[in-house]
Amino acid sequence: MDLYEYQARDLFEKHTVPVLKGAVATTPEAARDAAADMGGKVVVKAQVKVGGRGKAGGVKLAVDAADTFEKASAILGMDIKGHTVHKVMIAQAAPIVDEYYISILLDRSNRTFLVMASVAGGMDIEEVAHTTPEKLAKVPVSAVDGIDKALATKIITQAQFPADVADQVADVLVKLWETFQSEDATLVEVNPLVKTEDGRIIALDGKVSLDENADFRQPDHAALVDTATANALEEAAKAKGLNYVKLDNGQVGIIGNGAGLVMSTLDVVAYAGEKFGGMRPANFLDIGGGASAQVMADGLSIILGDPDVKSVFVNVFGGITACDAVANGIVQALELLGDKATKPIVVRLDGNNVLEGRAILNAANHPLVEQAETMDGAASRAAELAAK
Repeated sequence: MDLYEYQARDLFEKHTVPVLKGAVATTPEAARDAAADMGGKVVVKAQVKVGGRGKAGGVKLAVDAADTFEKASAILGMDIKGHTVHKVMIAQAAPIVDEYYISILLDRSNRTFLVMASVAGGMDIEEVAHTTPEKLAKVPVSAVDGIDKALATKIITQAQFPADVADQVADVLVKLWETFQSEDATLVEVNPLVKTEDGRIIALDGKVSLDENADFRQPDHAALVDTATANALEEAAKAKGLNYVKLDNGQVGIIGNGAGLVMSTLDVVAYAGEKFGGMRPANFLDIGGGASAQVMADGLSIILGDPDVKSVFVNVFGGITACDAVANGIVQALELLGDKATKPIVVRLDGNNVLEGRAILNAANHPLVEQAETMDGAASRAAELAAK
């Protein structure tokens, strides 16, 4: 789960990472009041989970509370790369002398953690890595040993931080590691980490991604979910324990058992859809290798509830998940949905208990369900039905 900047700031403050005063507002009036409480200049920052806020006009300096009201009025409701701004962060302004970069992330390819540090902050770190790689230190970190002051100092020295700030930055890195570890994060990034005129090191802008697999031991993280902008179907699927992702601009709902089969199904549907006006897959839904009839029913009810879906393709190769269980799940789901089920369903069953599964569907003889023997044939038919 990616956090908003204000949420990252609050986590930093919780773990004593040095930050400036900040508040979040959903109305210009609340923004004005927050600025008045802070006094002096503030920065009004759009809260969206996408880059490019500054270039889009989503970050503005305000000289006082009245100016904050005007700036917040302009930013709230703004569209930034398809994301509507519902909240702004009011951040205390500070005179900046230098900008740096620090991040800790999960390096999946090397199965370790990685610290990246640079004296070239305030810009895209990928650009720094490409144009001036000598300015970016990359240091693997053991999950067992973590980051203590000695290792932090070594990393900061390797990144060539100035001597007058090196000790402070090393302290910040240790606290960022504490944040990363104790919050079960996969990314903690500060860009920029700044030096102010009075010599302080401040985490000015932060980004945090949390590992949702650790939610069972992080009950406080539930409060960080933005239910106002979350996809309702994805939230409903998550509540049912389903591995579901909504895809943009799709019309064919997909259900399969096993991530590999579902991924290949997406490709086959996209290819077949080219013959029928560009029909595309509308979702990724993996019911898993040992799914029950109830799981199948839950998945089908989620997909049929998507207004973008015009047809559904159920593609199951029976193994642990027997085809008769899948067939029973389809029949069960349609019984539960009753008149709410109005979209055609193309089913391709193969593997364990395939004959029994097909017999169950034939006996039910539901008007919305038709069967196909091959994946290509089923994908083509689902795309054709979606185009009608």
